Amino acid sequence: MHRSTAILSHPGGGLLRDGRPHRILAGSLHYFRVHPEQWRDRLARLAAMGLNTVDTYIPWNFHEQHRGRPRFDGWRDVERFLRLAQDAGLDAIVRPGPYICAEWDNGGLPAWLTGSQGMRLRSSHGPFLDAVARWFDQLIPRLATLQAAHGGPVVALQIENEYGSYGDDHAYMQWIRDALLERGVTELLYTADGPTELMLDGGTLSDHLAAVTFGSHAAEAAEVLRTRRRDEPFVCAEFWNGWFDHWGERHHVRAPQSAAGTLSDILHAGGSVSVYMAHGGTNFGMWAGANHDGKAIQPTVTSYDSDAPIAEHGGLTPKFFALRDRLSAVTGLPNPPLPADPPLLAPRALPVTRGSGLMGGLEAMSQAVVSPHPLSFEELGQASGLVLYRARPMLPRGTNEVIVSGVHDRAQVFVDGVAAGVLDREVDSLTVPGTGRQVRLELLVENQGRINYGPLLGQGKGILGHVRVGRRLIHGWEMHPLPLDEWSADEVARAASATEPQGTAGFATARVTVDEPADAFLALPGFGKGFVWVNGFLLGRYWEIGPQVTLYLPAPLLVPGENTLTLLELERFGERVELRDAPELGQPEEYVETLS
Repeated sequence: MHRSTAILSHPGGGLLRDGRPHRILAGSLHYFRVHPEQWRDRLARLAAMGLNTVDTYIPWNFHEQHRGRPRFDGWRDVERFLRLAQDAGLDAIVRPGPYICAEWDNGGLPAWLTGSQGMRLRSSHGPFLDAVARWFDQLIPRLATLQAAHGGPVVALQIENEYGSYGDDHAYMQWIRDALLERGVTELLYTADGPTELMLDGGTLSDHLAAVTFGSHAAEAAEVLRTRRRDEPFVCAEFWNGWFDHWGERHHVRAPQSAAGTLSDILHAGGSVSVYMAHGGTNFGMWAGANHDGKAIQPTVTSYDSDAPIAEHGGLTPKFFALRDRLSAVTGLPNPPLPADPPLLAPRALPVTRGSGLMGGLEAMSQAVVSPHPLSFEELGQASGLVLYRARPMLPRGTNEVIVSGVHDRAQVFVDGVAAGVLDREVDSLTVPGTGRQVRLELLVENQGRINYGPLLGQGKGILGHVRVGRRLIHGWEMHPLPLDEWSADEVARAASATEPQGTAGFATARVTVDEPADAFLALPGFGKGFVWVNGFLLGRYWEIGPQVTLYLPAPLLVPGENTLTLLELERFGERVELRDAPELGQPEEYVETLS
């Protein structure tokens, strides 16, 4: 089958699919946040909600973690995901970026790209365009073959992503548009921006459908759009029916009736919609991004549940039924059958066995890199994880101020193996006693997630400046790169057993035996801050400051028989790990996003 025209069109302002009146009823579901063995299940749940389309971003850094080595296998097999969407009876909208935001690390841009000297992102800067062209050469033809024109599910693609919130380089936007067309895209192309003059001025292209993104005030959004695009249909490319969470804040929720009310407003205005998120999923590993509020970095939690209608583990929430009722009232179609909630493991407590001490375990996993100056993650060729910095300065007698310039994002400081404090972007100095002798100064620096939105996109990680005692710079550094997210299962096991237990932090293991794998929620009472692997897979971060208390543990990560949980605790061990049968995402706070 081959069509010569796009399956979606909008002559005279009405949206048509294959020449018939149509309304896009989409839900966002990101394949990169859902275990591949659960893709089919989650897509079925989306269809059961009464939606006719799935939309997904494509994160460049997820596919090309290392320059020149793009991957499309296993978890990165976006083509398989799109074919499963078609099997579920869904159209697909694809948002290939190259920038996606999505609360995803670095907004989807690879760290090797944003860390390149002189790089200027999301603009007509030649080196940036050259890199995007190489990536699109790999990606876009794969999507083009799955377009509706060739019998596939893809009915539309987005040009960049909310560009008007970032810049106004229209030549760049036109270049992205042309890059898609030149690589075989023939279906509907559209832009998506917030419904303000500022954002629409910067992000739209005059000859392509302009969609908007918002969480409230649908009538006002429709009016703003219609004053500018009278001959186009009203399309809400992201309806924020929930919201994501940052560490140290409350868990954002939105009442089902509030979300259903705004959905009704969109539909009553004749609009098409994509529910963002329909199913949020999880920021596994170290893929969670971060925001910056102008004062401090705001790292995003491991869960991306987002108070979505389909919960992180696939459960159907009251919001699911509230939105489903509004959708069926508009379509007049009978509600599809409902899938059962996924099975859960019986709750249990697991004893913890201490392994390698913190410094011994980490040092055993890395060869030192030597430099007169502290090097950033980018200079070390590392995207995520930890870097252990070590120097041996002379500390004069008395009290000394140690200043670390440009900590991104969090540094635990040790003097002769003893914890001396924690520094971050806002607190960059501490005092330590000196005796007129050399000390072993160590800084364990954590990348807490690369900023994914706004003008600080692409910022570096590690120690970006210098370290000094008083006014005197400290030279002679050795650095141990620790890309935790790239460790194999064997390397995780080796780290946990490399040295003897020591101190209050380091590695630990717990074991759980199951007859039949099922989902669970992992809690770590008494633990401070760290990372958890399940059978060698990096599940994500935990942190006692919350709001997230439990980590979602998907059944496909478990095997029948014995399973090993490995923890890297940075501060303070607890006594046990708990498997629970319900999530605990923190003290809720009602939140409805408004744009002004």
